[in-house]
Amino acid sequence: MSQISYFTEEGLKKIKNELHEMKTVQRPSISEQIGEARDKGDLSENAEYDAAKEAQGILEMKISKLEAIVANARLVDETNIDTSKVFILSTVKIKNIANKMEMEYTLVAENEADLKLKKISIDSPIGKGLLGKEVGDIADVQTPNGIIKFEVMSITRG
Repeated sequence: MSQISYFTEEGLKKIKNELHEMKTVQRPSISEQIGEARDKGDLSENAEYDAAKEAQGILEMKISKLEAIVANARLVDETNIDTSKVFILSTVKIKNIANKMEMEYTLVAENEADLKLKKISIDSPIGKGLLGKEVGDIADVQTPNGIIKFEVMSITRG
């Protein structure tokens, strides 16, 4: 059973572009490598042929995986995001109760998470802890070092 994945328009476009590049650039390139290796003769001891066939198998597996993701993708309508509670695409300002440190993150789908851009997955421990919370609520986030408490300071649209 395939899993439904939620994307922003930008995130889904990125996946589709990657899939297109694999099908139109990488796949023909590997086919060409296989053809060149095949022309060199005996395939039983041809390392180039074996390497190209292995690369082809890996690429086809990646293409298949991305096709399944695209087939089960759902776009999130960013214009109708409710800012009274934390949901996917909410930008949340939180404060660590223990050390008073404040952070701001946007909750996104797993495949769009990028900590450098302050985008965390809704499936991450912090993301799971924040989902459904309102401003002023305390989120208990389970970490390997125990539970960390975060106060929700503000919720805005991503």
